[in-house]
Amino acid sequence: MRELTIAGAFEIVPQVHGDQRGLFTEWYRFDRLAEAVGRPLSLAQANLSVSAKGVVRGIHFADVPPGQAKYVTCVRGAVWDVVVDLRVGSPTFGRWEGIRLDDIERRAVCLPEGLGHGFCALTDDATLTYLCSTTYRPTAEHAVHPLDPDLGIEWPADAPLLSARDAAAPSWAEAVVGGMLPSYDVCLAEGIYSCRPPRTDLGSEGRAARMQDRTPIE
Repeated sequence: MRELTIAGAFEIVPQVHGDQRGLFTEWYRFDRLAEAVGRPLSLAQANLSVSAKGVVRGIHFADVPPGQAKYVTCVRGAVWDVVVDLRVGSPTFGRWEGIRLDDIERRAVCLPEGLGHGFCALTDDATLTYLCSTTYRPTAEHAVHPLDPDLGIEWPADAPLLSARDAAAPSWAEAVVGGMLPSYDVCLAEGIYSCRPPRTDLGSEGRAARMQDRTPIE
């Protein structure tokens, strides 16, 4: 388990056992995740999404409290998964990191409440499963436009296909001015984070990751 450049978010690389019959892997272990993250992940809902190649979903987030932590993995095909720090006041506010999730290495991403999440399907029928800490609450779910140039996310798609909801989502600046985004201080008060300092390295060479220093937009 590797903490990302955004404090509180983790990449999980499972051990995959395979032979001529197929494969086996533990794709989720609550005890090892809790040891790495510093607290257990409560499970309240499981979701599944299937996307055509070039589809971009996100950037989605939920109000805090209670927020919605997610444990995400790709069970078919491949996606480029993106975590965005939308917590106003966070040392890594506005930074994002992208990680390839696929049905070969079987990696997963765990992100706590308060962070934004999105992905781009790299294959047809790319299938994601989500383990969520809370159930879906329509009035508490929000989105920031995934193609907002201020966020500068480098989506690996020539013509990203968005839902009507995501295409109409506010920009990052509009979300800040409108008071839509989670507060880092509230997240800390809720006991969501371990208060460890954010990482400053960018991980191993060749990883699809990028960091940008951000300050809240006035």
